[in-house]
Amino acid sequence: MNTLTCFSLSITDHVAHLVLNKPEAMNTMHPTFWRELDAVLAQLHQAGEARALVISSTGKHFSAGMALETFGGAITMDDQSPEGRAAIFDLLTDMQATFTRIDNLRIPVIMAIHGGCIGGAVDMVTAGCIRYATADAFFCIQEINIGMVADVGTLQRLPKLIPLGVVKELAYTGRRLSAAKALGYGLVNEVFDTQEAMLAAALQCAKEIASKPPVAIWGTKQAVNYARDHSVEDSLRQMGWLQGAIWSNQHVRESVTAMKQKRAGEFPALTPLQRFSELG
Repeated sequence: MNTLTCFSLSITDHVAHLVLNKPEAMNTMHPTFWRELDAVLAQLHQAGEARALVISSTGKHFSAGMALETFGGAITMDDQSPEGRAAIFDLLTDMQATFTRIDNLRIPVIMAIHGGCIGGAVDMVTAGCIRYATADAFFCIQEINIGMVADVGTLQRLPKLIPLGVVKELAYTGRRLSAAKALGYGLVNEVFDTQEAMLAAALQCAKEIASKPPVAIWGTKQAVNYARDHSVEDSLRQMGWLQGAIWSNQHVRESVTAMKQKRAGEFPALTPLQRFSELG
């Protein structure tokens, strides 16, 4: 991968740590941010080396969301013709796909959130599996405050995470949701006094996940996400197919033996992926 300008990426003991590192710009999301994030997620998905991903940030805020100046320069939103408005649809579909990569990643994603998580940042963190926050963190659906509808995943994923009435209140008013209230609603798993404590907990959780059989973690994420979007009956049927596809007596024996011997288990990594167009 080429040198990243908006992020730093490290992988230690099968735990990937992606850090937003443009604090001087409050980690706003502009085309380079989007391009690099998309590339990093594709790399992690394909390689199979990392077994969990932590996404954290630097500076005062996790992210202030979309860089609004982008829409007056690099990206043009043409509302003057049906062709231009159709292009808005395709542009948004492409942007949505990047955050959907987080949701569809083969490994669990833990979001470590401090300060402001604003606008597009809410779109991003709602695509994660687990969210930790600092006591000073807050969430804001900023789009309504600048005259538009949140359009990259917040309004679709947030109702799956917290009560619908709360979603509507936040989306209609643009009010801030504090970390304490977010914890009460279930949006975040835990709140920490300091960023250091939060990040340590996120990395420890990722380390625990990485110690399990990667294919069992993969299957668990598949099952949970499917159940979120389907009926219980359909999800139970999918579970039967899924378990039948990935069941491993060897993994179960190794897990039980390692637990009894109080040691780390040894499991094969997920198979690296390659795009069909790159074969041959």
